[in-house]
Amino acid sequence: MPLPNTAGIGYKPQHYNDLMANPAPVEWLEIHAENYMGAGGRPQAQLRHLSERFPFSAHGVGLSIGGEGPLDPAHLARLKHLCDTLQPASFSEHLAWSTHDSHYFNDLLPLPYTDATLTRVCCHINQVQDELGRQMLLENPSSYLAFDESTISEPDFLRQVALRTGCGLLLDVNNVFVSAVNLGFDPVAYIDAFPLDKVGEIHLGGHDEDTDDHGAPLLIDSHGQEVADPVWALLTHVLRATGPRPLLIEWDTDVPEWPVLRQEASRAACALASVQQVPA
Repeated sequence: MPLPNTAGIGYKPQHYNDLMANPAPVEWLEIHAENYMGAGGRPQAQLRHLSERFPFSAHGVGLSIGGEGPLDPAHLARLKHLCDTLQPASFSEHLAWSTHDSHYFNDLLPLPYTDATLTRVCCHINQVQDELGRQMLLENPSSYLAFDESTISEPDFLRQVALRTGCGLLLDVNNVFVSAVNLGFDPVAYIDAFPLDKVGEIHLGGHDEDTDDHGAPLLIDSHGQEVADPVWALLTHVLRATGPRPLLIEWDTDVPEWPVLRQEASRAACALASVQQVPA
């Protein structure tokens, strides 16, 4: 069963009791796959109980889809076991790399958009989809630099990946806004060039504001506060083109009490309701 075109949140264990008692307006949940690859215990038990009430998505952060080396077969096997056991409605990963040889990095690092990178990313996605026996969604990154060697725009790169592999796309609207400010492009033009027909899920999150060494604005995709008003405005532009899609609020650091997170989810639900009222 696919995710509903409604508001969801990234699940955190401190919100378990609230979700079981009175979850509205939240109708689906996301988990980070790597947090549930263990042998069981209370987290797995809570997740099983929640899965009886909510559809959920599994969001990976450790496959290193863009890495130059092969995918880690042990990690992929653990991911397959998780998906086979919990049967999430969708699985997604990032357009990024986080490994070099046997080393893992805490950051999701950017890629040059070239024909060679395109071939490698498509090969890795095909391997994941074949192993999992399901379509995956690929998420656009938040960027802090651009590569001189890139010969393909990011929207075109993602379009080619989707066409070659049959994967879907996860559009993170905050990532678009963060990258636009950091790299100096128009976020609306980016959205207009994006293959929106391939979007299976939309993410929203908060960002931190800083400045670089030259005093220029620098945004950090922190997922640690409310979604900024310009990101909500950009979401409205997206939804007018796509119609309703599963819409997730990500809040992964400085996680707030349930009423604060619920308020963000309510705003997401209102955004979806308003676009549903727009004439086709």
